[in-house]
Amino acid sequence: MTHVLQNVVFPLERDPDLLPLYADPETWSVIDEEPVRVSSVAHLGNVLGRSSARIVAGRRVSFGTYFNAFPASYWQHWTGVREVRLTVRTDGPATILVYRSNGGGTKQRLETREVTGSAETSVDVALTQYSDGGWIWFDIVADEAAVTFQGAEWTTEQEPVRSGRASLGITTFNKPDYCVSTLADLADAPGALEVIDRIYLIDQGTHLVADEPGFTEVAERLGERLRVIRQPNLGGSGGFARAMLETLDAGESDFVQLLDDDVRIEPESIRRSVTFGRYTSIPTIVGAHMFDLLDRPRLHAWAEVVDETPFMWRNLFQEKMPHDFSVANLRQSPLLHMRLDADYNGWWMCLIPTQILREVGLSLPAFIKWDDAEYCLRAREAGYPTVSLPGVALWHVSWVGKDDSIDWQAYFHARNRIVAALLHSNAPAGGTLPRHSRRVDLKHLMMMQYYPVALRHRALRDLMQGPAHMWRTLATAMPAARELAAEFPETVVHRDTGVPMRSRRGRQVFKKLRFNVYDNPTGIRLRLFTARTLVAHWFHDPKPENLAQPEAEFGKLDAHWWRIPRYDSAIVSAADGSGKNIYTRDRAKYRRMLTDSVRLHRSLVRRWPQLQREYRAALPDLVSTEAWRRRFEEAA
Repeated sequence: MTHVLQNVVFPLERDPDLLPLYADPETWSVIDEEPVRVSSVAHLGNVLGRSSARIVAGRRVSFGTYFNAFPASYWQHWTGVREVRLTVRTDGPATILVYRSNGGGTKQRLETREVTGSAETSVDVALTQYSDGGWIWFDIVADEAAVTFQGAEWTTEQEPVRSGRASLGITTFNKPDYCVSTLADLADAPGALEVIDRIYLIDQGTHLVADEPGFTEVAERLGERLRVIRQPNLGGSGGFARAMLETLDAGESDFVQLLDDDVRIEPESIRRSVTFGRYTSIPTIVGAHMFDLLDRPRLHAWAEVVDETPFMWRNLFQEKMPHDFSVANLRQSPLLHMRLDADYNGWWMCLIPTQILREVGLSLPAFIKWDDAEYCLRAREAGYPTVSLPGVALWHVSWVGKDDSIDWQAYFHARNRIVAALLHSNAPAGGTLPRHSRRVDLKHLMMMQYYPVALRHRALRDLMQGPAHMWRTLATAMPAARELAAEFPETVVHRDTGVPMRSRRGRQVFKKLRFNVYDNPTGIRLRLFTARTLVAHWFHDPKPENLAQPEAEFGKLDAHWWRIPRYDSAIVSAADGSGKNIYTRDRAKYRRMLTDSVRLHRSLVRRWPQLQREYRAALPDLVSTEAWRRRFEEAA
C-alpha cells in the first residue's frame, strides 16, 4: 500500500511574501560569501491552485524550499523508512531534476528526466546517507513552451509503526477572530481532516469564539468533529491540559495536537506531523517551527534547547535566529541542512502521543511559561524524544513587539523556570541559575523597573512554600500579578494625546562606537560600571528637577540596562510603540528590593536540595489526570 508522507503544496493565500517558502522561481548567487537574489520571476498568477502551477517557457522553478523539500535526515534518523518515492505530474515539455544535500548544505544531483505531454515521473530515493543532515528536492525547467505542474508527493510502501489519528486541542483567551479563521482553514483542508478525530476548542475568555461572526457556519461544516469547551482562565497549561484529558477520556485518538490561538496554520503541516508521528520508531513528540505572522518569511524557532547549568531556554544556534527566507532561501542556507535536535518544542503547535500522556502525565499547572519545555524534558527522562520537524510550521504573533519580561508575566518567567529546574536540573544547587536570577533583579533595579522585581520576589516566596502552591494559585496568580501593577507608576503607558511628552535632555540615541564606554561594558568595565551604579543608587537620592520632569528619553531599542542607570528618570517607548513609560528612581524601593533579592536567592540556594526533593516527590500529583480532573470540576 502506498502512503503519502508529504504533499507538495502552494500557499493558502495569494501573498508574495509566502510564495518563496513553497516554490522558488528565482536566481541566486553568492557575493562576498552572502546569498544574493540576482533576479526574480515570481508571479502569483502562475499559481493555479493548492497543488498546481504554471511554469513559463524557458523558466526554472525550484521546489527546494522550506515547505516542499523533503527533510530526509529527520526521516532517516527518527523513523525506519529507508526509501521514498517522489512522483511528479506535469503537462508539457519539461526537464525534471532531482537533488539532494548533505549536512553541510552541499548540493548533489540525483536524477534528470526529460518529459513531454501529460507525464507522471517517479524517482525512488534511498534514505541511507542522511545521518547528519540533508534534504531531497526537485526543480522543473520549462522548455520551449509553458508547463503545467499538476502536483507531486513523497510516498513510501512501508507500513507505519502506528496508524491512529489525532485530536486537535486549541486553547484560546479572547482571540475569537483567529480561532474562527483557523477552524475555517481546517474545514477547507480535507487532507488535514483525514487525520483528525476531534477538535477541542478550549475557550477561557470573555469574548467567546461562539459569538464571533462566521463561527456558526464553520461549526456546521465541521459538525460533530468540533467541540467547544468553556472554562475559567487557567492559562495555556490549563487549556492544553483540558485538551489532553478530553483526548484521553474519549479514547479515540493516538495523538493530541496542541495549537495556539493567535496563529495562521498551514493545514498540510498538521497532516505531516501526524504522519511523521505514525512512523517514528518510538513514540515521539513532534513539534512545529514558528514563523512570524507579521513578517511571514521570518523563522523564529527551529530547534530549541535548555542549557543545563543556567537552566535557560534558547535556540540551538541562537546567533543564527531568526532566519529570514526573503534574504536567504533554503538552498542558500547551509546551517538549515544540518539535522538540528531539540530538547523541547513550543506549544504553538506540538503533537504528543497519548501513550506519552498516559505514562508521564499532563501539563504542569504552570499557567503560562515553561510548561512546554518542562513537559518535553519530563518526556525525555522517560525515554521519549522531541523532534522539531522541518516543513511543519505555522505563523504566530511573535514577541518582536512585546516585552513580557517587565509585565505581569515576569512572575511566571521567574517561578516556572526555577520549578522546572528543581524538577529536571542535575546541576548542584541549581548551577548558575540563582546567580543569573539575582543578576536579572539587579538589571531591573538599575533600570528603575521595580514592578517586575516585585513579581519575581513574589514568585520566589511562593515556590519556596512548596509545590502545593501551584494548584492553590493556578487561577489567582495572574490577576494578583496584574493588580500589583497599580502600585508601580512605571507600568502606566502614557498614550499620545496631541501634546508630546518631553524630557529635560531630549532623546538619547546611542551609536555603537568602538570605544564608547557605555556600549555594552564587559570584563573589568562591566564590574566597575556595576559597582559604581550600585553605590550611586544606594547612597544618592534623585534630584528634585529630575522627578518633576523626566531627565532623558529613550527609544525601546536604545533603552539598555547599561544606559538607563545613568539617569534619575527617563521616558522609554513601550515595546509595541503604543505610548511611553516613565521610569523614576526610587531610592527606598531600590534599597529594600536589592536587600530582598540577596536574601531570597541566598535562601533559595540553601534550601535547593530540600525543595528539589519536595517538587520531584509532588510531580505525579501535579500532572496527574485525577488532579486535573478535580481542578476542572471545581472550576465548573
